[in-house]
Amino acid sequence: MSKVIRIGTRDSELALWQAKTVQNQLEARGYKTELVPVKSTGDLILDKPLYELGITGIFTKTLDVAMINGTVDIAVHSMKDVPTALPFGIVQAAVLERASTEDILVHKENPDYKKPCTIATGSLRRQAQWLNRYPHHQTTDIRGNVNTRLQKLAASDWTGAIFAKAGLERINVLPDNHEVLDWMIPAPAQGAMLVVAMEEDNFSRTACAKLNHEPTALCTHIEREFLKTLEGGCTAPIGALAEDFDDEIRFQGVLFSLDGQTKIEIERVVSKANAVGFGTDCALEVLDNGGRELMKEIKEKMKK
Repeated sequence: MSKVIRIGTRDSELALWQAKTVQNQLEARGYKTELVPVKSTGDLILDKPLYELGITGIFTKTLDVAMINGTVDIAVHSMKDVPTALPFGIVQAAVLERASTEDILVHKENPDYKKPCTIATGSLRRQAQWLNRYPHHQTTDIRGNVNTRLQKLAASDWTGAIFAKAGLERINVLPDNHEVLDWMIPAPAQGAMLVVAMEEDNFSRTACAKLNHEPTALCTHIEREFLKTLEGGCTAPIGALAEDFDDEIRFQGVLFSLDGQTKIEIERVVSKANAVGFGTDCALEVLDNGGRELMKEIKEKMKK
């Protein structure tokens, strides 16, 4: 094990926490490692909503290039940020055991949702689900890493901002003034960490395979399969959650219009033995139930 595995990561506090977690698990198994932090385009451009940037894998592209160029051997990502189609030559090496999948609202005082409110989120999925539930509210864009978004919320007159619970818990910044949005379907693979490697790098792939958590890998695969089949390369308000219950997988999926007023959802259960293609099958059912027309409408509006 003389080779040093160079671990590529974004340089935010959360990304470094995730990379160090992988580093610790590899070193506990006898591997030598080195962290290589880099800034992604998504971290540098903070004045535009993500969906307006028009870049697939905005948080992963810089690390993809570093891997292809041989600057790093593996990269660690929040799995929900990773495009469903990996670049040629890069493969999934491990999915770590999942943390919380829930979205939360960090708020000021005790919000009265019957009154007009402004809720901050940079996610079309969160925006659409919030407006579906509270059509009399407004949403506003918010960008930046977890700490930056918390600071922006504190300095604003917004009622609250939506975060992934796992991210705030991992770096110990989860405030008391929050509530779990148990009605909100998370992003596909939310709460999961993905390690990728070069397909030809057998050493790093073998090392990372020891970190793989099979139940999480299966559930996130189903969710991302659902996303890939629906999305067709277009950013859209899509939520998906697959949960492991002994010998079966329980799945919830949802597609919204951008304004949240149209909602197409699906709930299905499948045995693990029949889970191959399950995410695709669920997505096709959504598409047949009005999803094709809705996706066309979303793509046309996103071009404007």
